[in-house]
Amino acid sequence: MAKKILVVDDEPDLLKVVTFRLRKLGYDIIEATDGQKAIALIQEHRPDLILLDLRLPLMDGWGVCRRVTTDDQLKHIPIVFLTASVGALNSEMTKELKAEYLLVKPFEPEKLLEIVKKLIGCMEQKRKP
Repeated sequence: MAKKILVVDDEPDLLKVVTFRLRKLGYDIIEATDGQKAIALIQEHRPDLILLDLRLPLMDGWGVCRRVTTDDQLKHIPIVFLTASVGALNSEMTKELKAEYLLVKPFEPEKLLEIVKKLIGCMEQKRKP
């Protein structure tokens, strides 16, 4: 069974590229473009990993992260922050919110794939030829 990844970003181009690359490797991708939809999808689908932009409409990534990391049924889900705004962000804040990694946009797709594989495993080896 494919691992589920929730990709949360309000930038259509980034969402399209990330989703394409991860689906190509065999992951099951769920998409959200705002924080409120992300929370609903997390509760409904229980993804194996969340790729989370910090700047989102309706509820920002910080709010989404707090909701996930304080919920006993969800706090096991690893979160990777994706952000273009690093001015107010540092590794201590990332650790405080229990995010696994922080990727600054623009990032190399290979770096994202490396992190995903490290956190939830590699799907491409499990696909049938």
